[in-house]
Amino acid sequence: MNMESHFPRRRFAQHFLVDRHYIERILDAVNATREDRVVEIGPGLGALTQPMLDRVERLTVIEIDRDLAAKLAADYPSSRLDLRVADALSFDFATLGERLRVIGNLPYNISSPLLFHLAQYEAQLRDITVMLQKEVVARMTASPATPEYGRLSVMLQVRFHIERLFVVPPGAFRPPPKVDSAVARLIPLGAQRPPVADHALFARLVAAAFGQRRKTLRNALKGLATPSELENEGIAPGARGETLAVADFVRLANALAA
Repeated sequence: MNMESHFPRRRFAQHFLVDRHYIERILDAVNATREDRVVEIGPGLGALTQPMLDRVERLTVIEIDRDLAAKLAADYPSSRLDLRVADALSFDFATLGERLRVIGNLPYNISSPLLFHLAQYEAQLRDITVMLQKEVVARMTASPATPEYGRLSVMLQVRFHIERLFVVPPGAFRPPPKVDSAVARLIPLGAQRPPVADHALFARLVAAAFGQRRKTLRNALKGLATPSELENEGIAPGARGETLAVADFVRLANALAA
């Protein structure tokens, strides 16, 4: 499929990867085998789709753009390409089985919500290798007490080991985005995952702690945790959310749940 046959749509934030060097680097990073269950989000013009089909027996792709989906259906037999015309943000990944290997060049405008959505399916995932805006990857991998550390960092790091693999410049895309991109790998922590007693409470706690970054935890968590409850878990009420490690949030949430 070529660029001339499709005009990139702004509402889908379409920036198509065209540089063969970076396509190969992503494929090598995934290192798929014939039997792997690979799921590609947003195949677009098929830059990763065609070479991935050379490596796996069958590939599942999720494409929201009906025009692109029609072209993919015309180009590849259904025996090799399992095409799902759907919005990845609401797609039920559990229907695809176990040990899923998710790949894709994620649209920048929905990358964080999409990562939160994928995190719900950690039990079905073997790994995720995706390209995102470089700043988003910096937030995903950030350590406490750094400017990039926030809600996204905590909510993903409690479930995944996350690694930035390499940076991809704007010139590797058509049309080129205005920012650098980066490829990240997320691997579910599995047995090493810290036990969270109440996931909804944990999510509310983290969201509140980072809702207004300048607020102390005493004020940010009002209605969720009292100063004495914070002190009982070794957390200073005058501290700010970005100073707490993932383990601190887990400990506090579990204490409040109990």
